Amino acid sequence: STSAVVTLQHDWPEIYSGETITLTCGIEEGGGSEWEYEWRTPGYYTPPNPRGSMRTSSVTGDYSCKGRLKDGASTTKWSDAFTVKTSVTKRAVVKPNWPEIYSGETITLTCGIEEGGGSEWEYEWRRPDYYTPPNPRGSMMTSSVTGDYSCKGRLKDGGSTTEWSDAFTVKISGVPQPVLTVSPSWTSPGDSVTLTCSVEPPSAGWRFFWYQAVPELSLNYTYELLAGSTTGTEQDSYILHGQTHTAGYVCRAGRGDPVFYTLYSDVKFVINVLFVLTLFVLLSPHRLQHFSTESLSLSCEGNSAEWRVMKADESGFMSSCSYWGQMTGSTCNTTRASSGVYWCESATQSSNAANITTHSGDVILVSSVHPVTEGHSVTLGCTLRTKELLDEVDFYKNDKLLPNGVGGELFISAVTKSDEGFYKCRGRNSPPGLETLTSAESWLSVEREYE
Repeated sequence: STSAVVTLQHDWPEIYSGETITLTCGIEEGGGSEWEYEWRTPGYYTPPNPRGSMRTSSVTGDYSCKGRLKDGASTTKWSDAFTVKTSVTKRAVVKPNWPEIYSGETITLTCGIEEGGGSEWEYEWRRPDYYTPPNPRGSMMTSSVTGDYSCKGRLKDGGSTTEWSDAFTVKISGVPQPVLTVSPSWTSPGDSVTLTCSVEPPSAGWRFFWYQAVPELSLNYTYELLAGSTTGTEQDSYILHGQTHTAGYVCRAGRGDPVFYTLYSDVKFVINVLFVLTLFVLLSPHRLQHFSTESLSLSCEGNSAEWRVMKADESGFMSSCSYWGQMTGSTCNTTRASSGVYWCESATQSSNAANITTHSGDVILVSSVHPVTEGHSVTLGCTLRTKELLDEVDFYKNDKLLPNGVGGELFISAVTKSDEGFYKCRGRNSPPGLETLTSAESWLSVEREYE
């Protein structure tokens, strides 16, 4: 009996996924116009038809055919199966600029062909809201439609297409706010300070912009770009050289063209402990440590029409007197002292800073509010909540017991730079009911004699 044979019309050694091929059904004894043909493909059977070839867009699997004489007299056997194997050597890949985009941001997606694609390729996109017709541009812009984007390449002569790329998922988030950290946040004149700006989640494409926060009389700040950061820096850190006074800084990040900006960070302050102007924070009572139930008065001294008293707490959060006290003229009164860094500022200048510590225990250290000049003397004391000075007292510097405390006081006759450090005091004998007789620590600041 007569056999049918399936042959591939092309002499291609392998077939690519998405490529269209032509299979031909041949009758061994020779088939003429009196024959018609049936096909069995991986997906369906065809009815008998006079065409002895079929095109398929490379569905993988087995193809066989048989011939039938049109007079219906006889049919051939089904041919041996011709197996179509598709090999994927080319593949489309969506290359995004970054994995996450923000509300209102425009991004560009690019379709890349792994084995290299040139001018002979055109591209199709499948996006969440529509398909694009094939076009020669291998990139597309989207203004943040959430969902999956994939692309495929097609040779312009229509020969073959790549597979659809893996989906690139566009997620949209609210506009991020970076976090600014300053290190160190306490400086002496001339120190360098490193600002670091972190954006969550960190992703490619960000540039960083750095600003100084300049106080205005309206109790707001204006932001002035720091040198060298007008076009942003690639590094997420910025070094300030020779910090000379207390100042606030903010950062933000941006990317793309036109530039999409994040929010500004919160203002973070670099406190210069030794910056001595003709203006001071004057404290009443005149000491750095206070009981937490004490009221406190801070006055700004110096020549300025409008002062405000500022405070930065341990976390770096900054606020003015109007949030936690009552500003009268250039004096701020608060009924409950709280720990923090306090200073005065106006539109043009800021004062030295006082690091005030409040303590809920029964003993506080009495120490100098202002830096002590080398060669001068200083006395530290230890006082009870009942305002009495304690007699039996040990003094500690950087947690080491000092031998020279006498009669409740520590007297240093000629201070040197080596006397700088953290001091605290501890009462030896606790009266009944007063078990918490160790003070908090305060920093004793020593400055050189200026000519």
